[in-house]
Parts: sequence; structure tokens; C-alpha cells
Amino acid sequence: MNQKNDLFSLEKAFYIVTGGLGLLGKKHCEAIAYKGGIPVVLDLNIDESIKFSEQIENSYGVKPIIIQTDITNEESLKEALAFLLQRNYDVKGLINNAARNPGVSKEGLMCKGRLESFSINEWNSDIAVGLTGSFLCSKVFGTHMAQNKGGVILNISSDLGLIGPNQNLYSNQNLKESEQPVKPITYSVVKSGIVGLTRYLATYWPEKIRCNCLCPGGIFNNQDEKFLNKINQLIPIGRMANVDEYKGAIVFMLSNASSYMNGTILPIDGGRTVW
Repeated sequence: MNQKNDLFSLEKAFYIVTGGLGLLGKKHCEAIAYKGGIPVVLDLNIDESIKFSEQIENSYGVKPIIIQTDITNEESLKEALAFLLQRNYDVKGLINNAARNPGVSKEGLMCKGRLESFSINEWNSDIAVGLTGSFLCSKVFGTHMAQNKGGVILNISSDLGLIGPNQNLYSNQNLKESEQPVKPITYSVVKSGIVGLTRYLATYWPEKIRCNCLCPGGIFNNQDEKFLNKINQLIPIGRMANVDEYKGAIVFMLSNASSYMNGTILPIDGGRTVW
């Protein structure tokens, strides 16, 4: 199909992805590059940047822009924007993807996170990255897009932004109740806050910027077998997502294919939030 007639084309435009070197962030970048866009990765830790950049360029013929950035620092974000503007890079979209997320490994949940002992430092760090960072990125890059040619903001929430965490998923029968690992309170607060941020932004620059929210379900990443057995029973499809299964949604929500979509909270979770 001719790119000019392709509703899903992202050709030659630049799309910012925060936390772009994380598990899901990399896949967002791949989706952008697949449709001809140039991913702009903002990440504090860029140790894997060279390898990832080569992978994207070899696979899609697109060289991503990688900028070491602290998204919790407004000056750092302004410097990133200045870097892009000095090179006349046409910023058309922002994916607020970065967040701190204690995942599940073969040893179980990687952070116990119980409310009774949850520190204010952990609270502040989680809120700073997941919520404050999304606000600041929307402020800095959203303002630029609104004053320029417009664009798209796509916020990444979670199925746990729509439902409460089922803490039984993380339970360990060998531990007493006060020691049971749980998904921390900040994950629910951040992901619910992202939904609210989306609704606010969708009505703030409505003639210039569309803002929508994707709520992914859990991604299979070689988790503990007991955990997988438990969570699969909560998902109508009967499994967690594969890491590539959100690429189509990313392309759709960034492109003109979703040109009348604004303020939408889109769960893609195998049906988990239906039950």
C-alpha cells in the first residue's frame, strides 16, 4: 500500500517513548519503526542503547534517537526537547510508558511491598517516575506539539489501573500473613492516576492533541509456574500476553487510523477486566 494512503503510517515523524529501553518500551519503539516512524527513546539508564539502536536499524531501516533523560526533572526534559528542535525533528507523539514495576520472577514477586512497612521514599520514587514523570513529559512535549502542528499523547496504564490487584497471586504458603508479598500500593495509585491524567489531557488541547490510554494486561516473561497457573485462571483467554501483542494497538493509537479517538481508556488484557 502506498504510504500516503496508509492510515497506519507513522512515516518520517518522531515519537517519544519514555522508559524506551524497558521490556515493553522496546516493543513500542519497534512498532513505531515498523510503520516508518523514528522512535525517540528517553531513558535514565542507556547501557543497552547501542545494541538496541543497531537492532532497530537492522530490522526496520530506521535509526532511533536515544537521549539519556531524567523524566522526573523538568530541566532534563527541556534539554531533550531543545536537542530535538535544534535538529528540526518533527515531534508528533509521546508515549508515557516509564514506570517502576516490581515484576514476578521464578522466585516470586521481586518486591514484598507490604503497606505496613512501605516507606515514604519508595512511595515518592514510584510516584515521581510513574505520575510526575508523565505529567512533566505531557507538559513539556505536549505544549510543544500544541503550539506546533499538533500530535498524539498515549499513556500506558495497566489492567490494574481499572481493577484492584488480586494479592493471592503472589502468596507463598511458606510465609506467615505479615510476610506475604503483595503488589505495592503505588502501582495501583500510579496506574489509576494515569487514567485520570488521560481524561484531563484529552479535554485540554482537544483541537490539537488527542490523548488516549492503553491498559495492558500482564506480559509473560518466564514467571514462576505457580503464579502463571493462578493468573491464567483469571484471564478468559487463559494466558498472559506475549510481549509483541500490543504493537498493533500502539500503531493504531498513534496513527491517523484513530483520528476520532480521544479520551479512550482501552484495556487489552485477554478479558481479565471483564470478570
